[in-house]
Parts: sequence; structure tokens; C-alpha cells
Amino acid sequence: MRVLVVEDEATLREALKADLTGAGYTVDLAADGEEGLYAALEFPIDVAVVDLGLPKLSGLELIRQARAHGKTYGILILTAHDRWQDKVEGLSAGADDYVVKPFHFAEVQARLSALLRRAGGWASPRLTCGPIELDTRAQTVTVRGAPVELTSFEYRILEHLMLHAGEVISKTELTDRLYEQDYDRDSNVVEVLVGRLRRKLDHDDTLKPIETLRGRGYRLSLPRHPA
Repeated sequence: MRVLVVEDEATLREALKADLTGAGYTVDLAADGEEGLYAALEFPIDVAVVDLGLPKLSGLELIRQARAHGKTYGILILTAHDRWQDKVEGLSAGADDYVVKPFHFAEVQARLSALLRRAGGWASPRLTCGPIELDTRAQTVTVRGAPVELTSFEYRILEHLMLHAGEVISKTELTDRLYEQDYDRDSNVVEVLVGRLRRKLDHDDTLKPIETLRGRGYRLSLPRHPA
């Protein structure tokens, strides 16, 4: 999953990046509201973390403009402890949730995960499609109850496909979830990773969990099981 962090305090910004990268996210950073708005409109992000007290352009205005341009991804705002008005104004501007500074990084991760699940129509942190179960909290995968060991990139691809089960996901979209904006990309990596995923999830070739739609992308074809 790809997250945009817009925070002007350098220490906190880098700490959020380190924590979220360690949790498996691809992270884009912005240090002020104008830079953040550009990234919010131009980058293929899945969820955003926006501090409200930003220079150049306020977090509130960033959120309003992102929503006005049709951006529907989840937005988590960072607010000061003694500013309850910020929470109300942020939610009214189009944010989906908030955390209060100082916060625990685990809370940010949990709230972002919940926003991503809700965007995909999932109510539980356990995503189940056919015999495949992915636990977004523990970042574990099982098939018919047996654990499957995945690399970080393999897990990211499977998580995105399962969050959007039944939808066609292009190779470009999957590539965007693997790499930061300025990273040197290799368009063949996704094909290799999807091939490895198929073998790990379906070693006897009976499940066929990931369809390839030539010229369009990939689709997790197994039926969803609600929580």
C-alpha cells in the first residue's frame, strides 16, 4: 500500500516514514502544504497522513482541494492535543479519522489499516478469499490453514489484490504500490512476483487464485468471505 505523509516537522516526518516502511508501506513524503497537495493530486496513493498545521498551505485546505479534485482515498489527520476544533474542522473538510499528538506509531498504523480495509469493503483485519486468509495486523498469510512465507514485495501485491478482490488491477498500479516515486522501476518485476505468488499460494496448480487479463492486468478471482 502507498501512503503519503505530509508533515513539516522533519524528525516526526522521518520517524513516520521509517515506521510505515517497516510495516510494509511504500511512503511518499511532503514537508509543506503546497508540496503535499501536488503529491495528493498527482501520486497514485492509497491513503494519506496530513498534519493540519502546515506552512504554505494549511492541512485543511489541502484536504478540501484534494476532495474537490475527486480524490476519495482515506485521509488521517494529525491534530494538537488541546485543539478539539481541529478534529471537527478536519473531518468536516473531508478527512476520515484523526490521531492526537503525541501519538503511538502503532495507533497510526492501526487507523491507516482500518481506512484501507473500509475502502476495499472489508470490515475485519482478516481478509479471506477462498481458502486464502491474510491477516493485515500480523501480516501473515495462510492457505487452507497452512502458513505461507512471502517476501515483503510479494505480501504487498497479495494484500492489494485481496483488498480489491474481483477488480482488475493493472501492472502499473501494482508497480506504484512497490516503489516510491523517485525509485528506478523495472516493469518486469511485477510479472516475476505474481508468478512466485501463484506458485506459493497454489503449488499444485488447482486453486488458480490470480488471473492474468492480457493487456489489462491481474485479478484475485477467488470469492470473498465476509467476516
